[in-house]
Amino acid sequence: MDISVWLLIGALALLLMAGAAAVLLVRVIRARKLLVDAGVPLRNKALVWAAMIYTVSPVDLLPDPVYLDDIGFLLLALRSLHAAADAARPWRGKAAGATPPGATPTERDGNLSASGSN
Repeated sequence: MDISVWLLIGALALLLMAGAAAVLLVRVIRARKLLVDAGVPLRNKALVWAAMIYTVSPVDLLPDPVYLDDIGFLLLALRSLHAAADAARPWRGKAAGATPPGATPTERDGNLSASGSN
C-alpha cells in the first residue's frame, strides 16, 4: 500500500477518536450536575472521579494509543452515576402528574388554602 493510504487511514482513525472523545466530554459535562446532587450516593460519584483520574493517568491496561479502556471506564462510571440518580429520585422523569416523595398531591399542585379546606 502507498503511504498516502496509510496517512488517510490514520487521519480517519484520529477523527473517529476525536469525535468519540468529544461526545464523551459532553456527557461528562452534563453529568457534573449529578456530581453535586445530594441524593446520589457518594460511591457512584467517587467512581466517576476515579474513572476521570484513570483516563488522564499514565498507567493503563492497554497501551496509550488505544483509548478503549479509558473510554470504557468512563462510560461505565457515567452509566452507574445516571442509574444511581434515577434510583435516588424515582419520580424524576415520570409524567407531569408524578408526586415527589414526601409531598401530597395538593402540595404539588399548590391547592392548599390557609384554612386547610379547599
